Amino acid sequence: MLSDKDRARISATISKVESKTSGEIFCVLAKGVSHYREVPLLWAAVAAFAVPPLLVMVGLHRLALASIFSSWTDDSARAMEGLILRALSTFELVQAGVFLVVAIIVAVPSVRRAMTPGTLKQHRVRQAARRHFVAVGARLTHAEPHILIFASLADRRVELVAHDNIHKAVGEGPWTASVAAVVKGIKAGKAADGFVAAIEICGAALAEHFPPDGTPKNRSPNTVLET
Repeated sequence: MLSDKDRARISATISKVESKTSGEIFCVLAKGVSHYREVPLLWAAVAAFAVPPLLVMVGLHRLALASIFSSWTDDSARAMEGLILRALSTFELVQAGVFLVVAIIVAVPSVRRAMTPGTLKQHRVRQAARRHFVAVGARLTHAEPHILIFASLADRRVELVAHDNIHKAVGEGPWTASVAAVVKGIKAGKAADGFVAAIEICGAALAEHFPPDGTPKNRSPNTVLET
């Protein structure tokens, strides 16, 4: 995903900003966080429930019904029963067909990705980011401020997770700017540029509120983890 030159730039930027703060910055770049296998079934179910009733509403059997009701007899009643049975059978067949066709189409990876709701993407990216944040935090003490910059290329989503002490001291401004920088870089096909900009923004905020307290500990690697 990244070239050796890009990895070196990101690593050098992390080392540079961490030399001016007691905080730690960790970066993760993921190809994707989920296959969203439930999405084809979701859209297939929606289409199967929505399309057949719409066909009925636009008058699928309007002419047939009109001819029966025009002269109501015993034969008409029997014809109506037959029509209802055929209509119900047709409805179920159309419903099953719509479900199958839509499921197959949306199962195509590119279509599935495009049809995945943005809220679901953001939720999955946030979950993945928090798992990485917990893993990184396990190597640090509670008092050591740390930030995770997590980006998913396929989802084009970025999540920044910070230690509670950092949120209280800094607020949301730098984090919003950092996320925007990574998103901009990913959309431009220059993820490394986005990470470098975000690291510099986070580093400036950490240096202002969490100055160095001795030799940098580097408990987390000054590299970007690619998954």
